Amino acid sequence: MTNQRMIAISAAALGMLGASAFAQNAPPIGPNSAGPVRGDAEAAAIASNAPRFSQNTGEALYMNVCAACHMPDGEGAQGAGFYPSLAGNAKLASKAYPAYVAVRGLNGMPPVGEMMDDEQVAEVVNYVRTHFGNDYTDALQPADVAALR
Repeated sequence: MTNQRMIAISAAALGMLGASAFAQNAPPIGPNSAGPVRGDAEAAAIASNAPRFSQNTGEALYMNVCAACHMPDGEGAQGAGFYPSLAGNAKLASKAYPAYVAVRGLNGMPPVGEMMDDEQVAEVVNYVRTHFGNDYTDALQPADVAALR
């Protein structure tokens, strides 16, 4: 594994451990700040200036949940575990397969779909099936995901 891929894995793993855009853009805490505990008004002002993105887009969900293991380019990785490539993956031809894996888990993959609603699972599955060299256009619907739960 290349050093660049290891750095990407480490950076993605840190993102999953709670490093967020809000934390990265929060003002520094120092002698002229309110300290580590902020009042509600100040916290609301900081949050309102934080970058926004929709957690319901397949791309945002992929980058925040899946990319840590499957890599931002969908190429997968090997190291402490095996993270299959999603790029050009023939197993994605059936929309039910990646939906089932997301909702129920498989082998070493946890059921990440448990922390998503049906629409979010459908969005991320559809994103993966139409990116990374995949061209499966029969879209998964939230009702399809509900049937798997």
